[in-house]
Amino acid sequence: MNELIIELSEINPREFFGQQNANIELLKRYFPKLKIVARGNKIKAYGDEDLLEEFDRRFSMLTEHFGKYNKLDENVIERVLTSQSKADYETSKESGETIVHGVSGKLIKPQTANQRKLVELSKKNDLVFAIGPAGTGKTYVGVALAVKALKEKSVKRIILTRPAVEAGENLGFLPGDMKEKLDPYMQPLYDALRDMIPHEKLESFIEKGVIQIAPMAFMRGRTLDNAFVILDEAQNTTHAQMKMFLTRMGRSAKFMITGDPGQIDLPRRVTSGLKEALLILKNVKGVGMLYLDDKDVVRHPLVKKVISAYKDIENRN
Repeated sequence: MNELIIELSEINPREFFGQQNANIELLKRYFPKLKIVARGNKIKAYGDEDLLEEFDRRFSMLTEHFGKYNKLDENVIERVLTSQSKADYETSKESGETIVHGVSGKLIKPQTANQRKLVELSKKNDLVFAIGPAGTGKTYVGVALAVKALKEKSVKRIILTRPAVEAGENLGFLPGDMKEKLDPYMQPLYDALRDMIPHEKLESFIEKGVIQIAPMAFMRGRTLDNAFVILDEAQNTTHAQMKMFLTRMGRSAKFMITGDPGQIDLPRRVTSGLKEALLILKNVKGVGMLYLDDKDVVRHPLVKKVISAYKDIENRN
């Protein structure tokens, strides 16, 4: 049996290995045919030569990443160990920096490689599609980028919108006035904003129209200039709605469209405007598209397992 010994010289082993060696346990799951032992500042691995070479290569990628970001967690390890190359998980240092300073000094920054890529993509393109399942942070990062643009005065307002179609429910049967009917649909957008802008200032921005949260129907006939506009839950737009929204873009505007094609609540036989737009615009210069996946889920670890379990069932059908 072959042996590989790796010594951590410029890295704190306790931080690198994780609490109760959690990161080492994760490595063992990815290399089940190797015997891996961590003691002090050394890692010893035993097994076939080919596997040891692959382990050595991946371990070097992890130590290099840790050296840059001083952070290693389950998402990072999974991304590094399953990537074909550095380009799949590594991004520029700037894209990993804090996007905005939130309420009570909370640092809002991208948590995964794809979230960092989303930051980069937004810098290079005025129209960006961020596609992925629940919990991948696409909307949250989008709102953070919008707040950053507002704070830096590169836009004069933020407009957040969603199609008011949720699991077959009908707005007309809900109690209250129009705002009270719509607020539950817009709640995730409010939640993100509350993390980033103090309550009184947020209320003032909404009152003055600096931040507008409205259903898609309110977009019709408008030209959206000097604005950072986010269309959330875009999988529930129709062809006509998506075309109408995309043609609202005015000067000095940034548009971000987020959605999950696996969670469409439209009636049967109605084509998702998001799916259609992704096909139509895939080769258009100035349009950025990013696909996040379950490795980007930053909610409870169980969310990732739920997504994976459903994906298995859906792939069988």
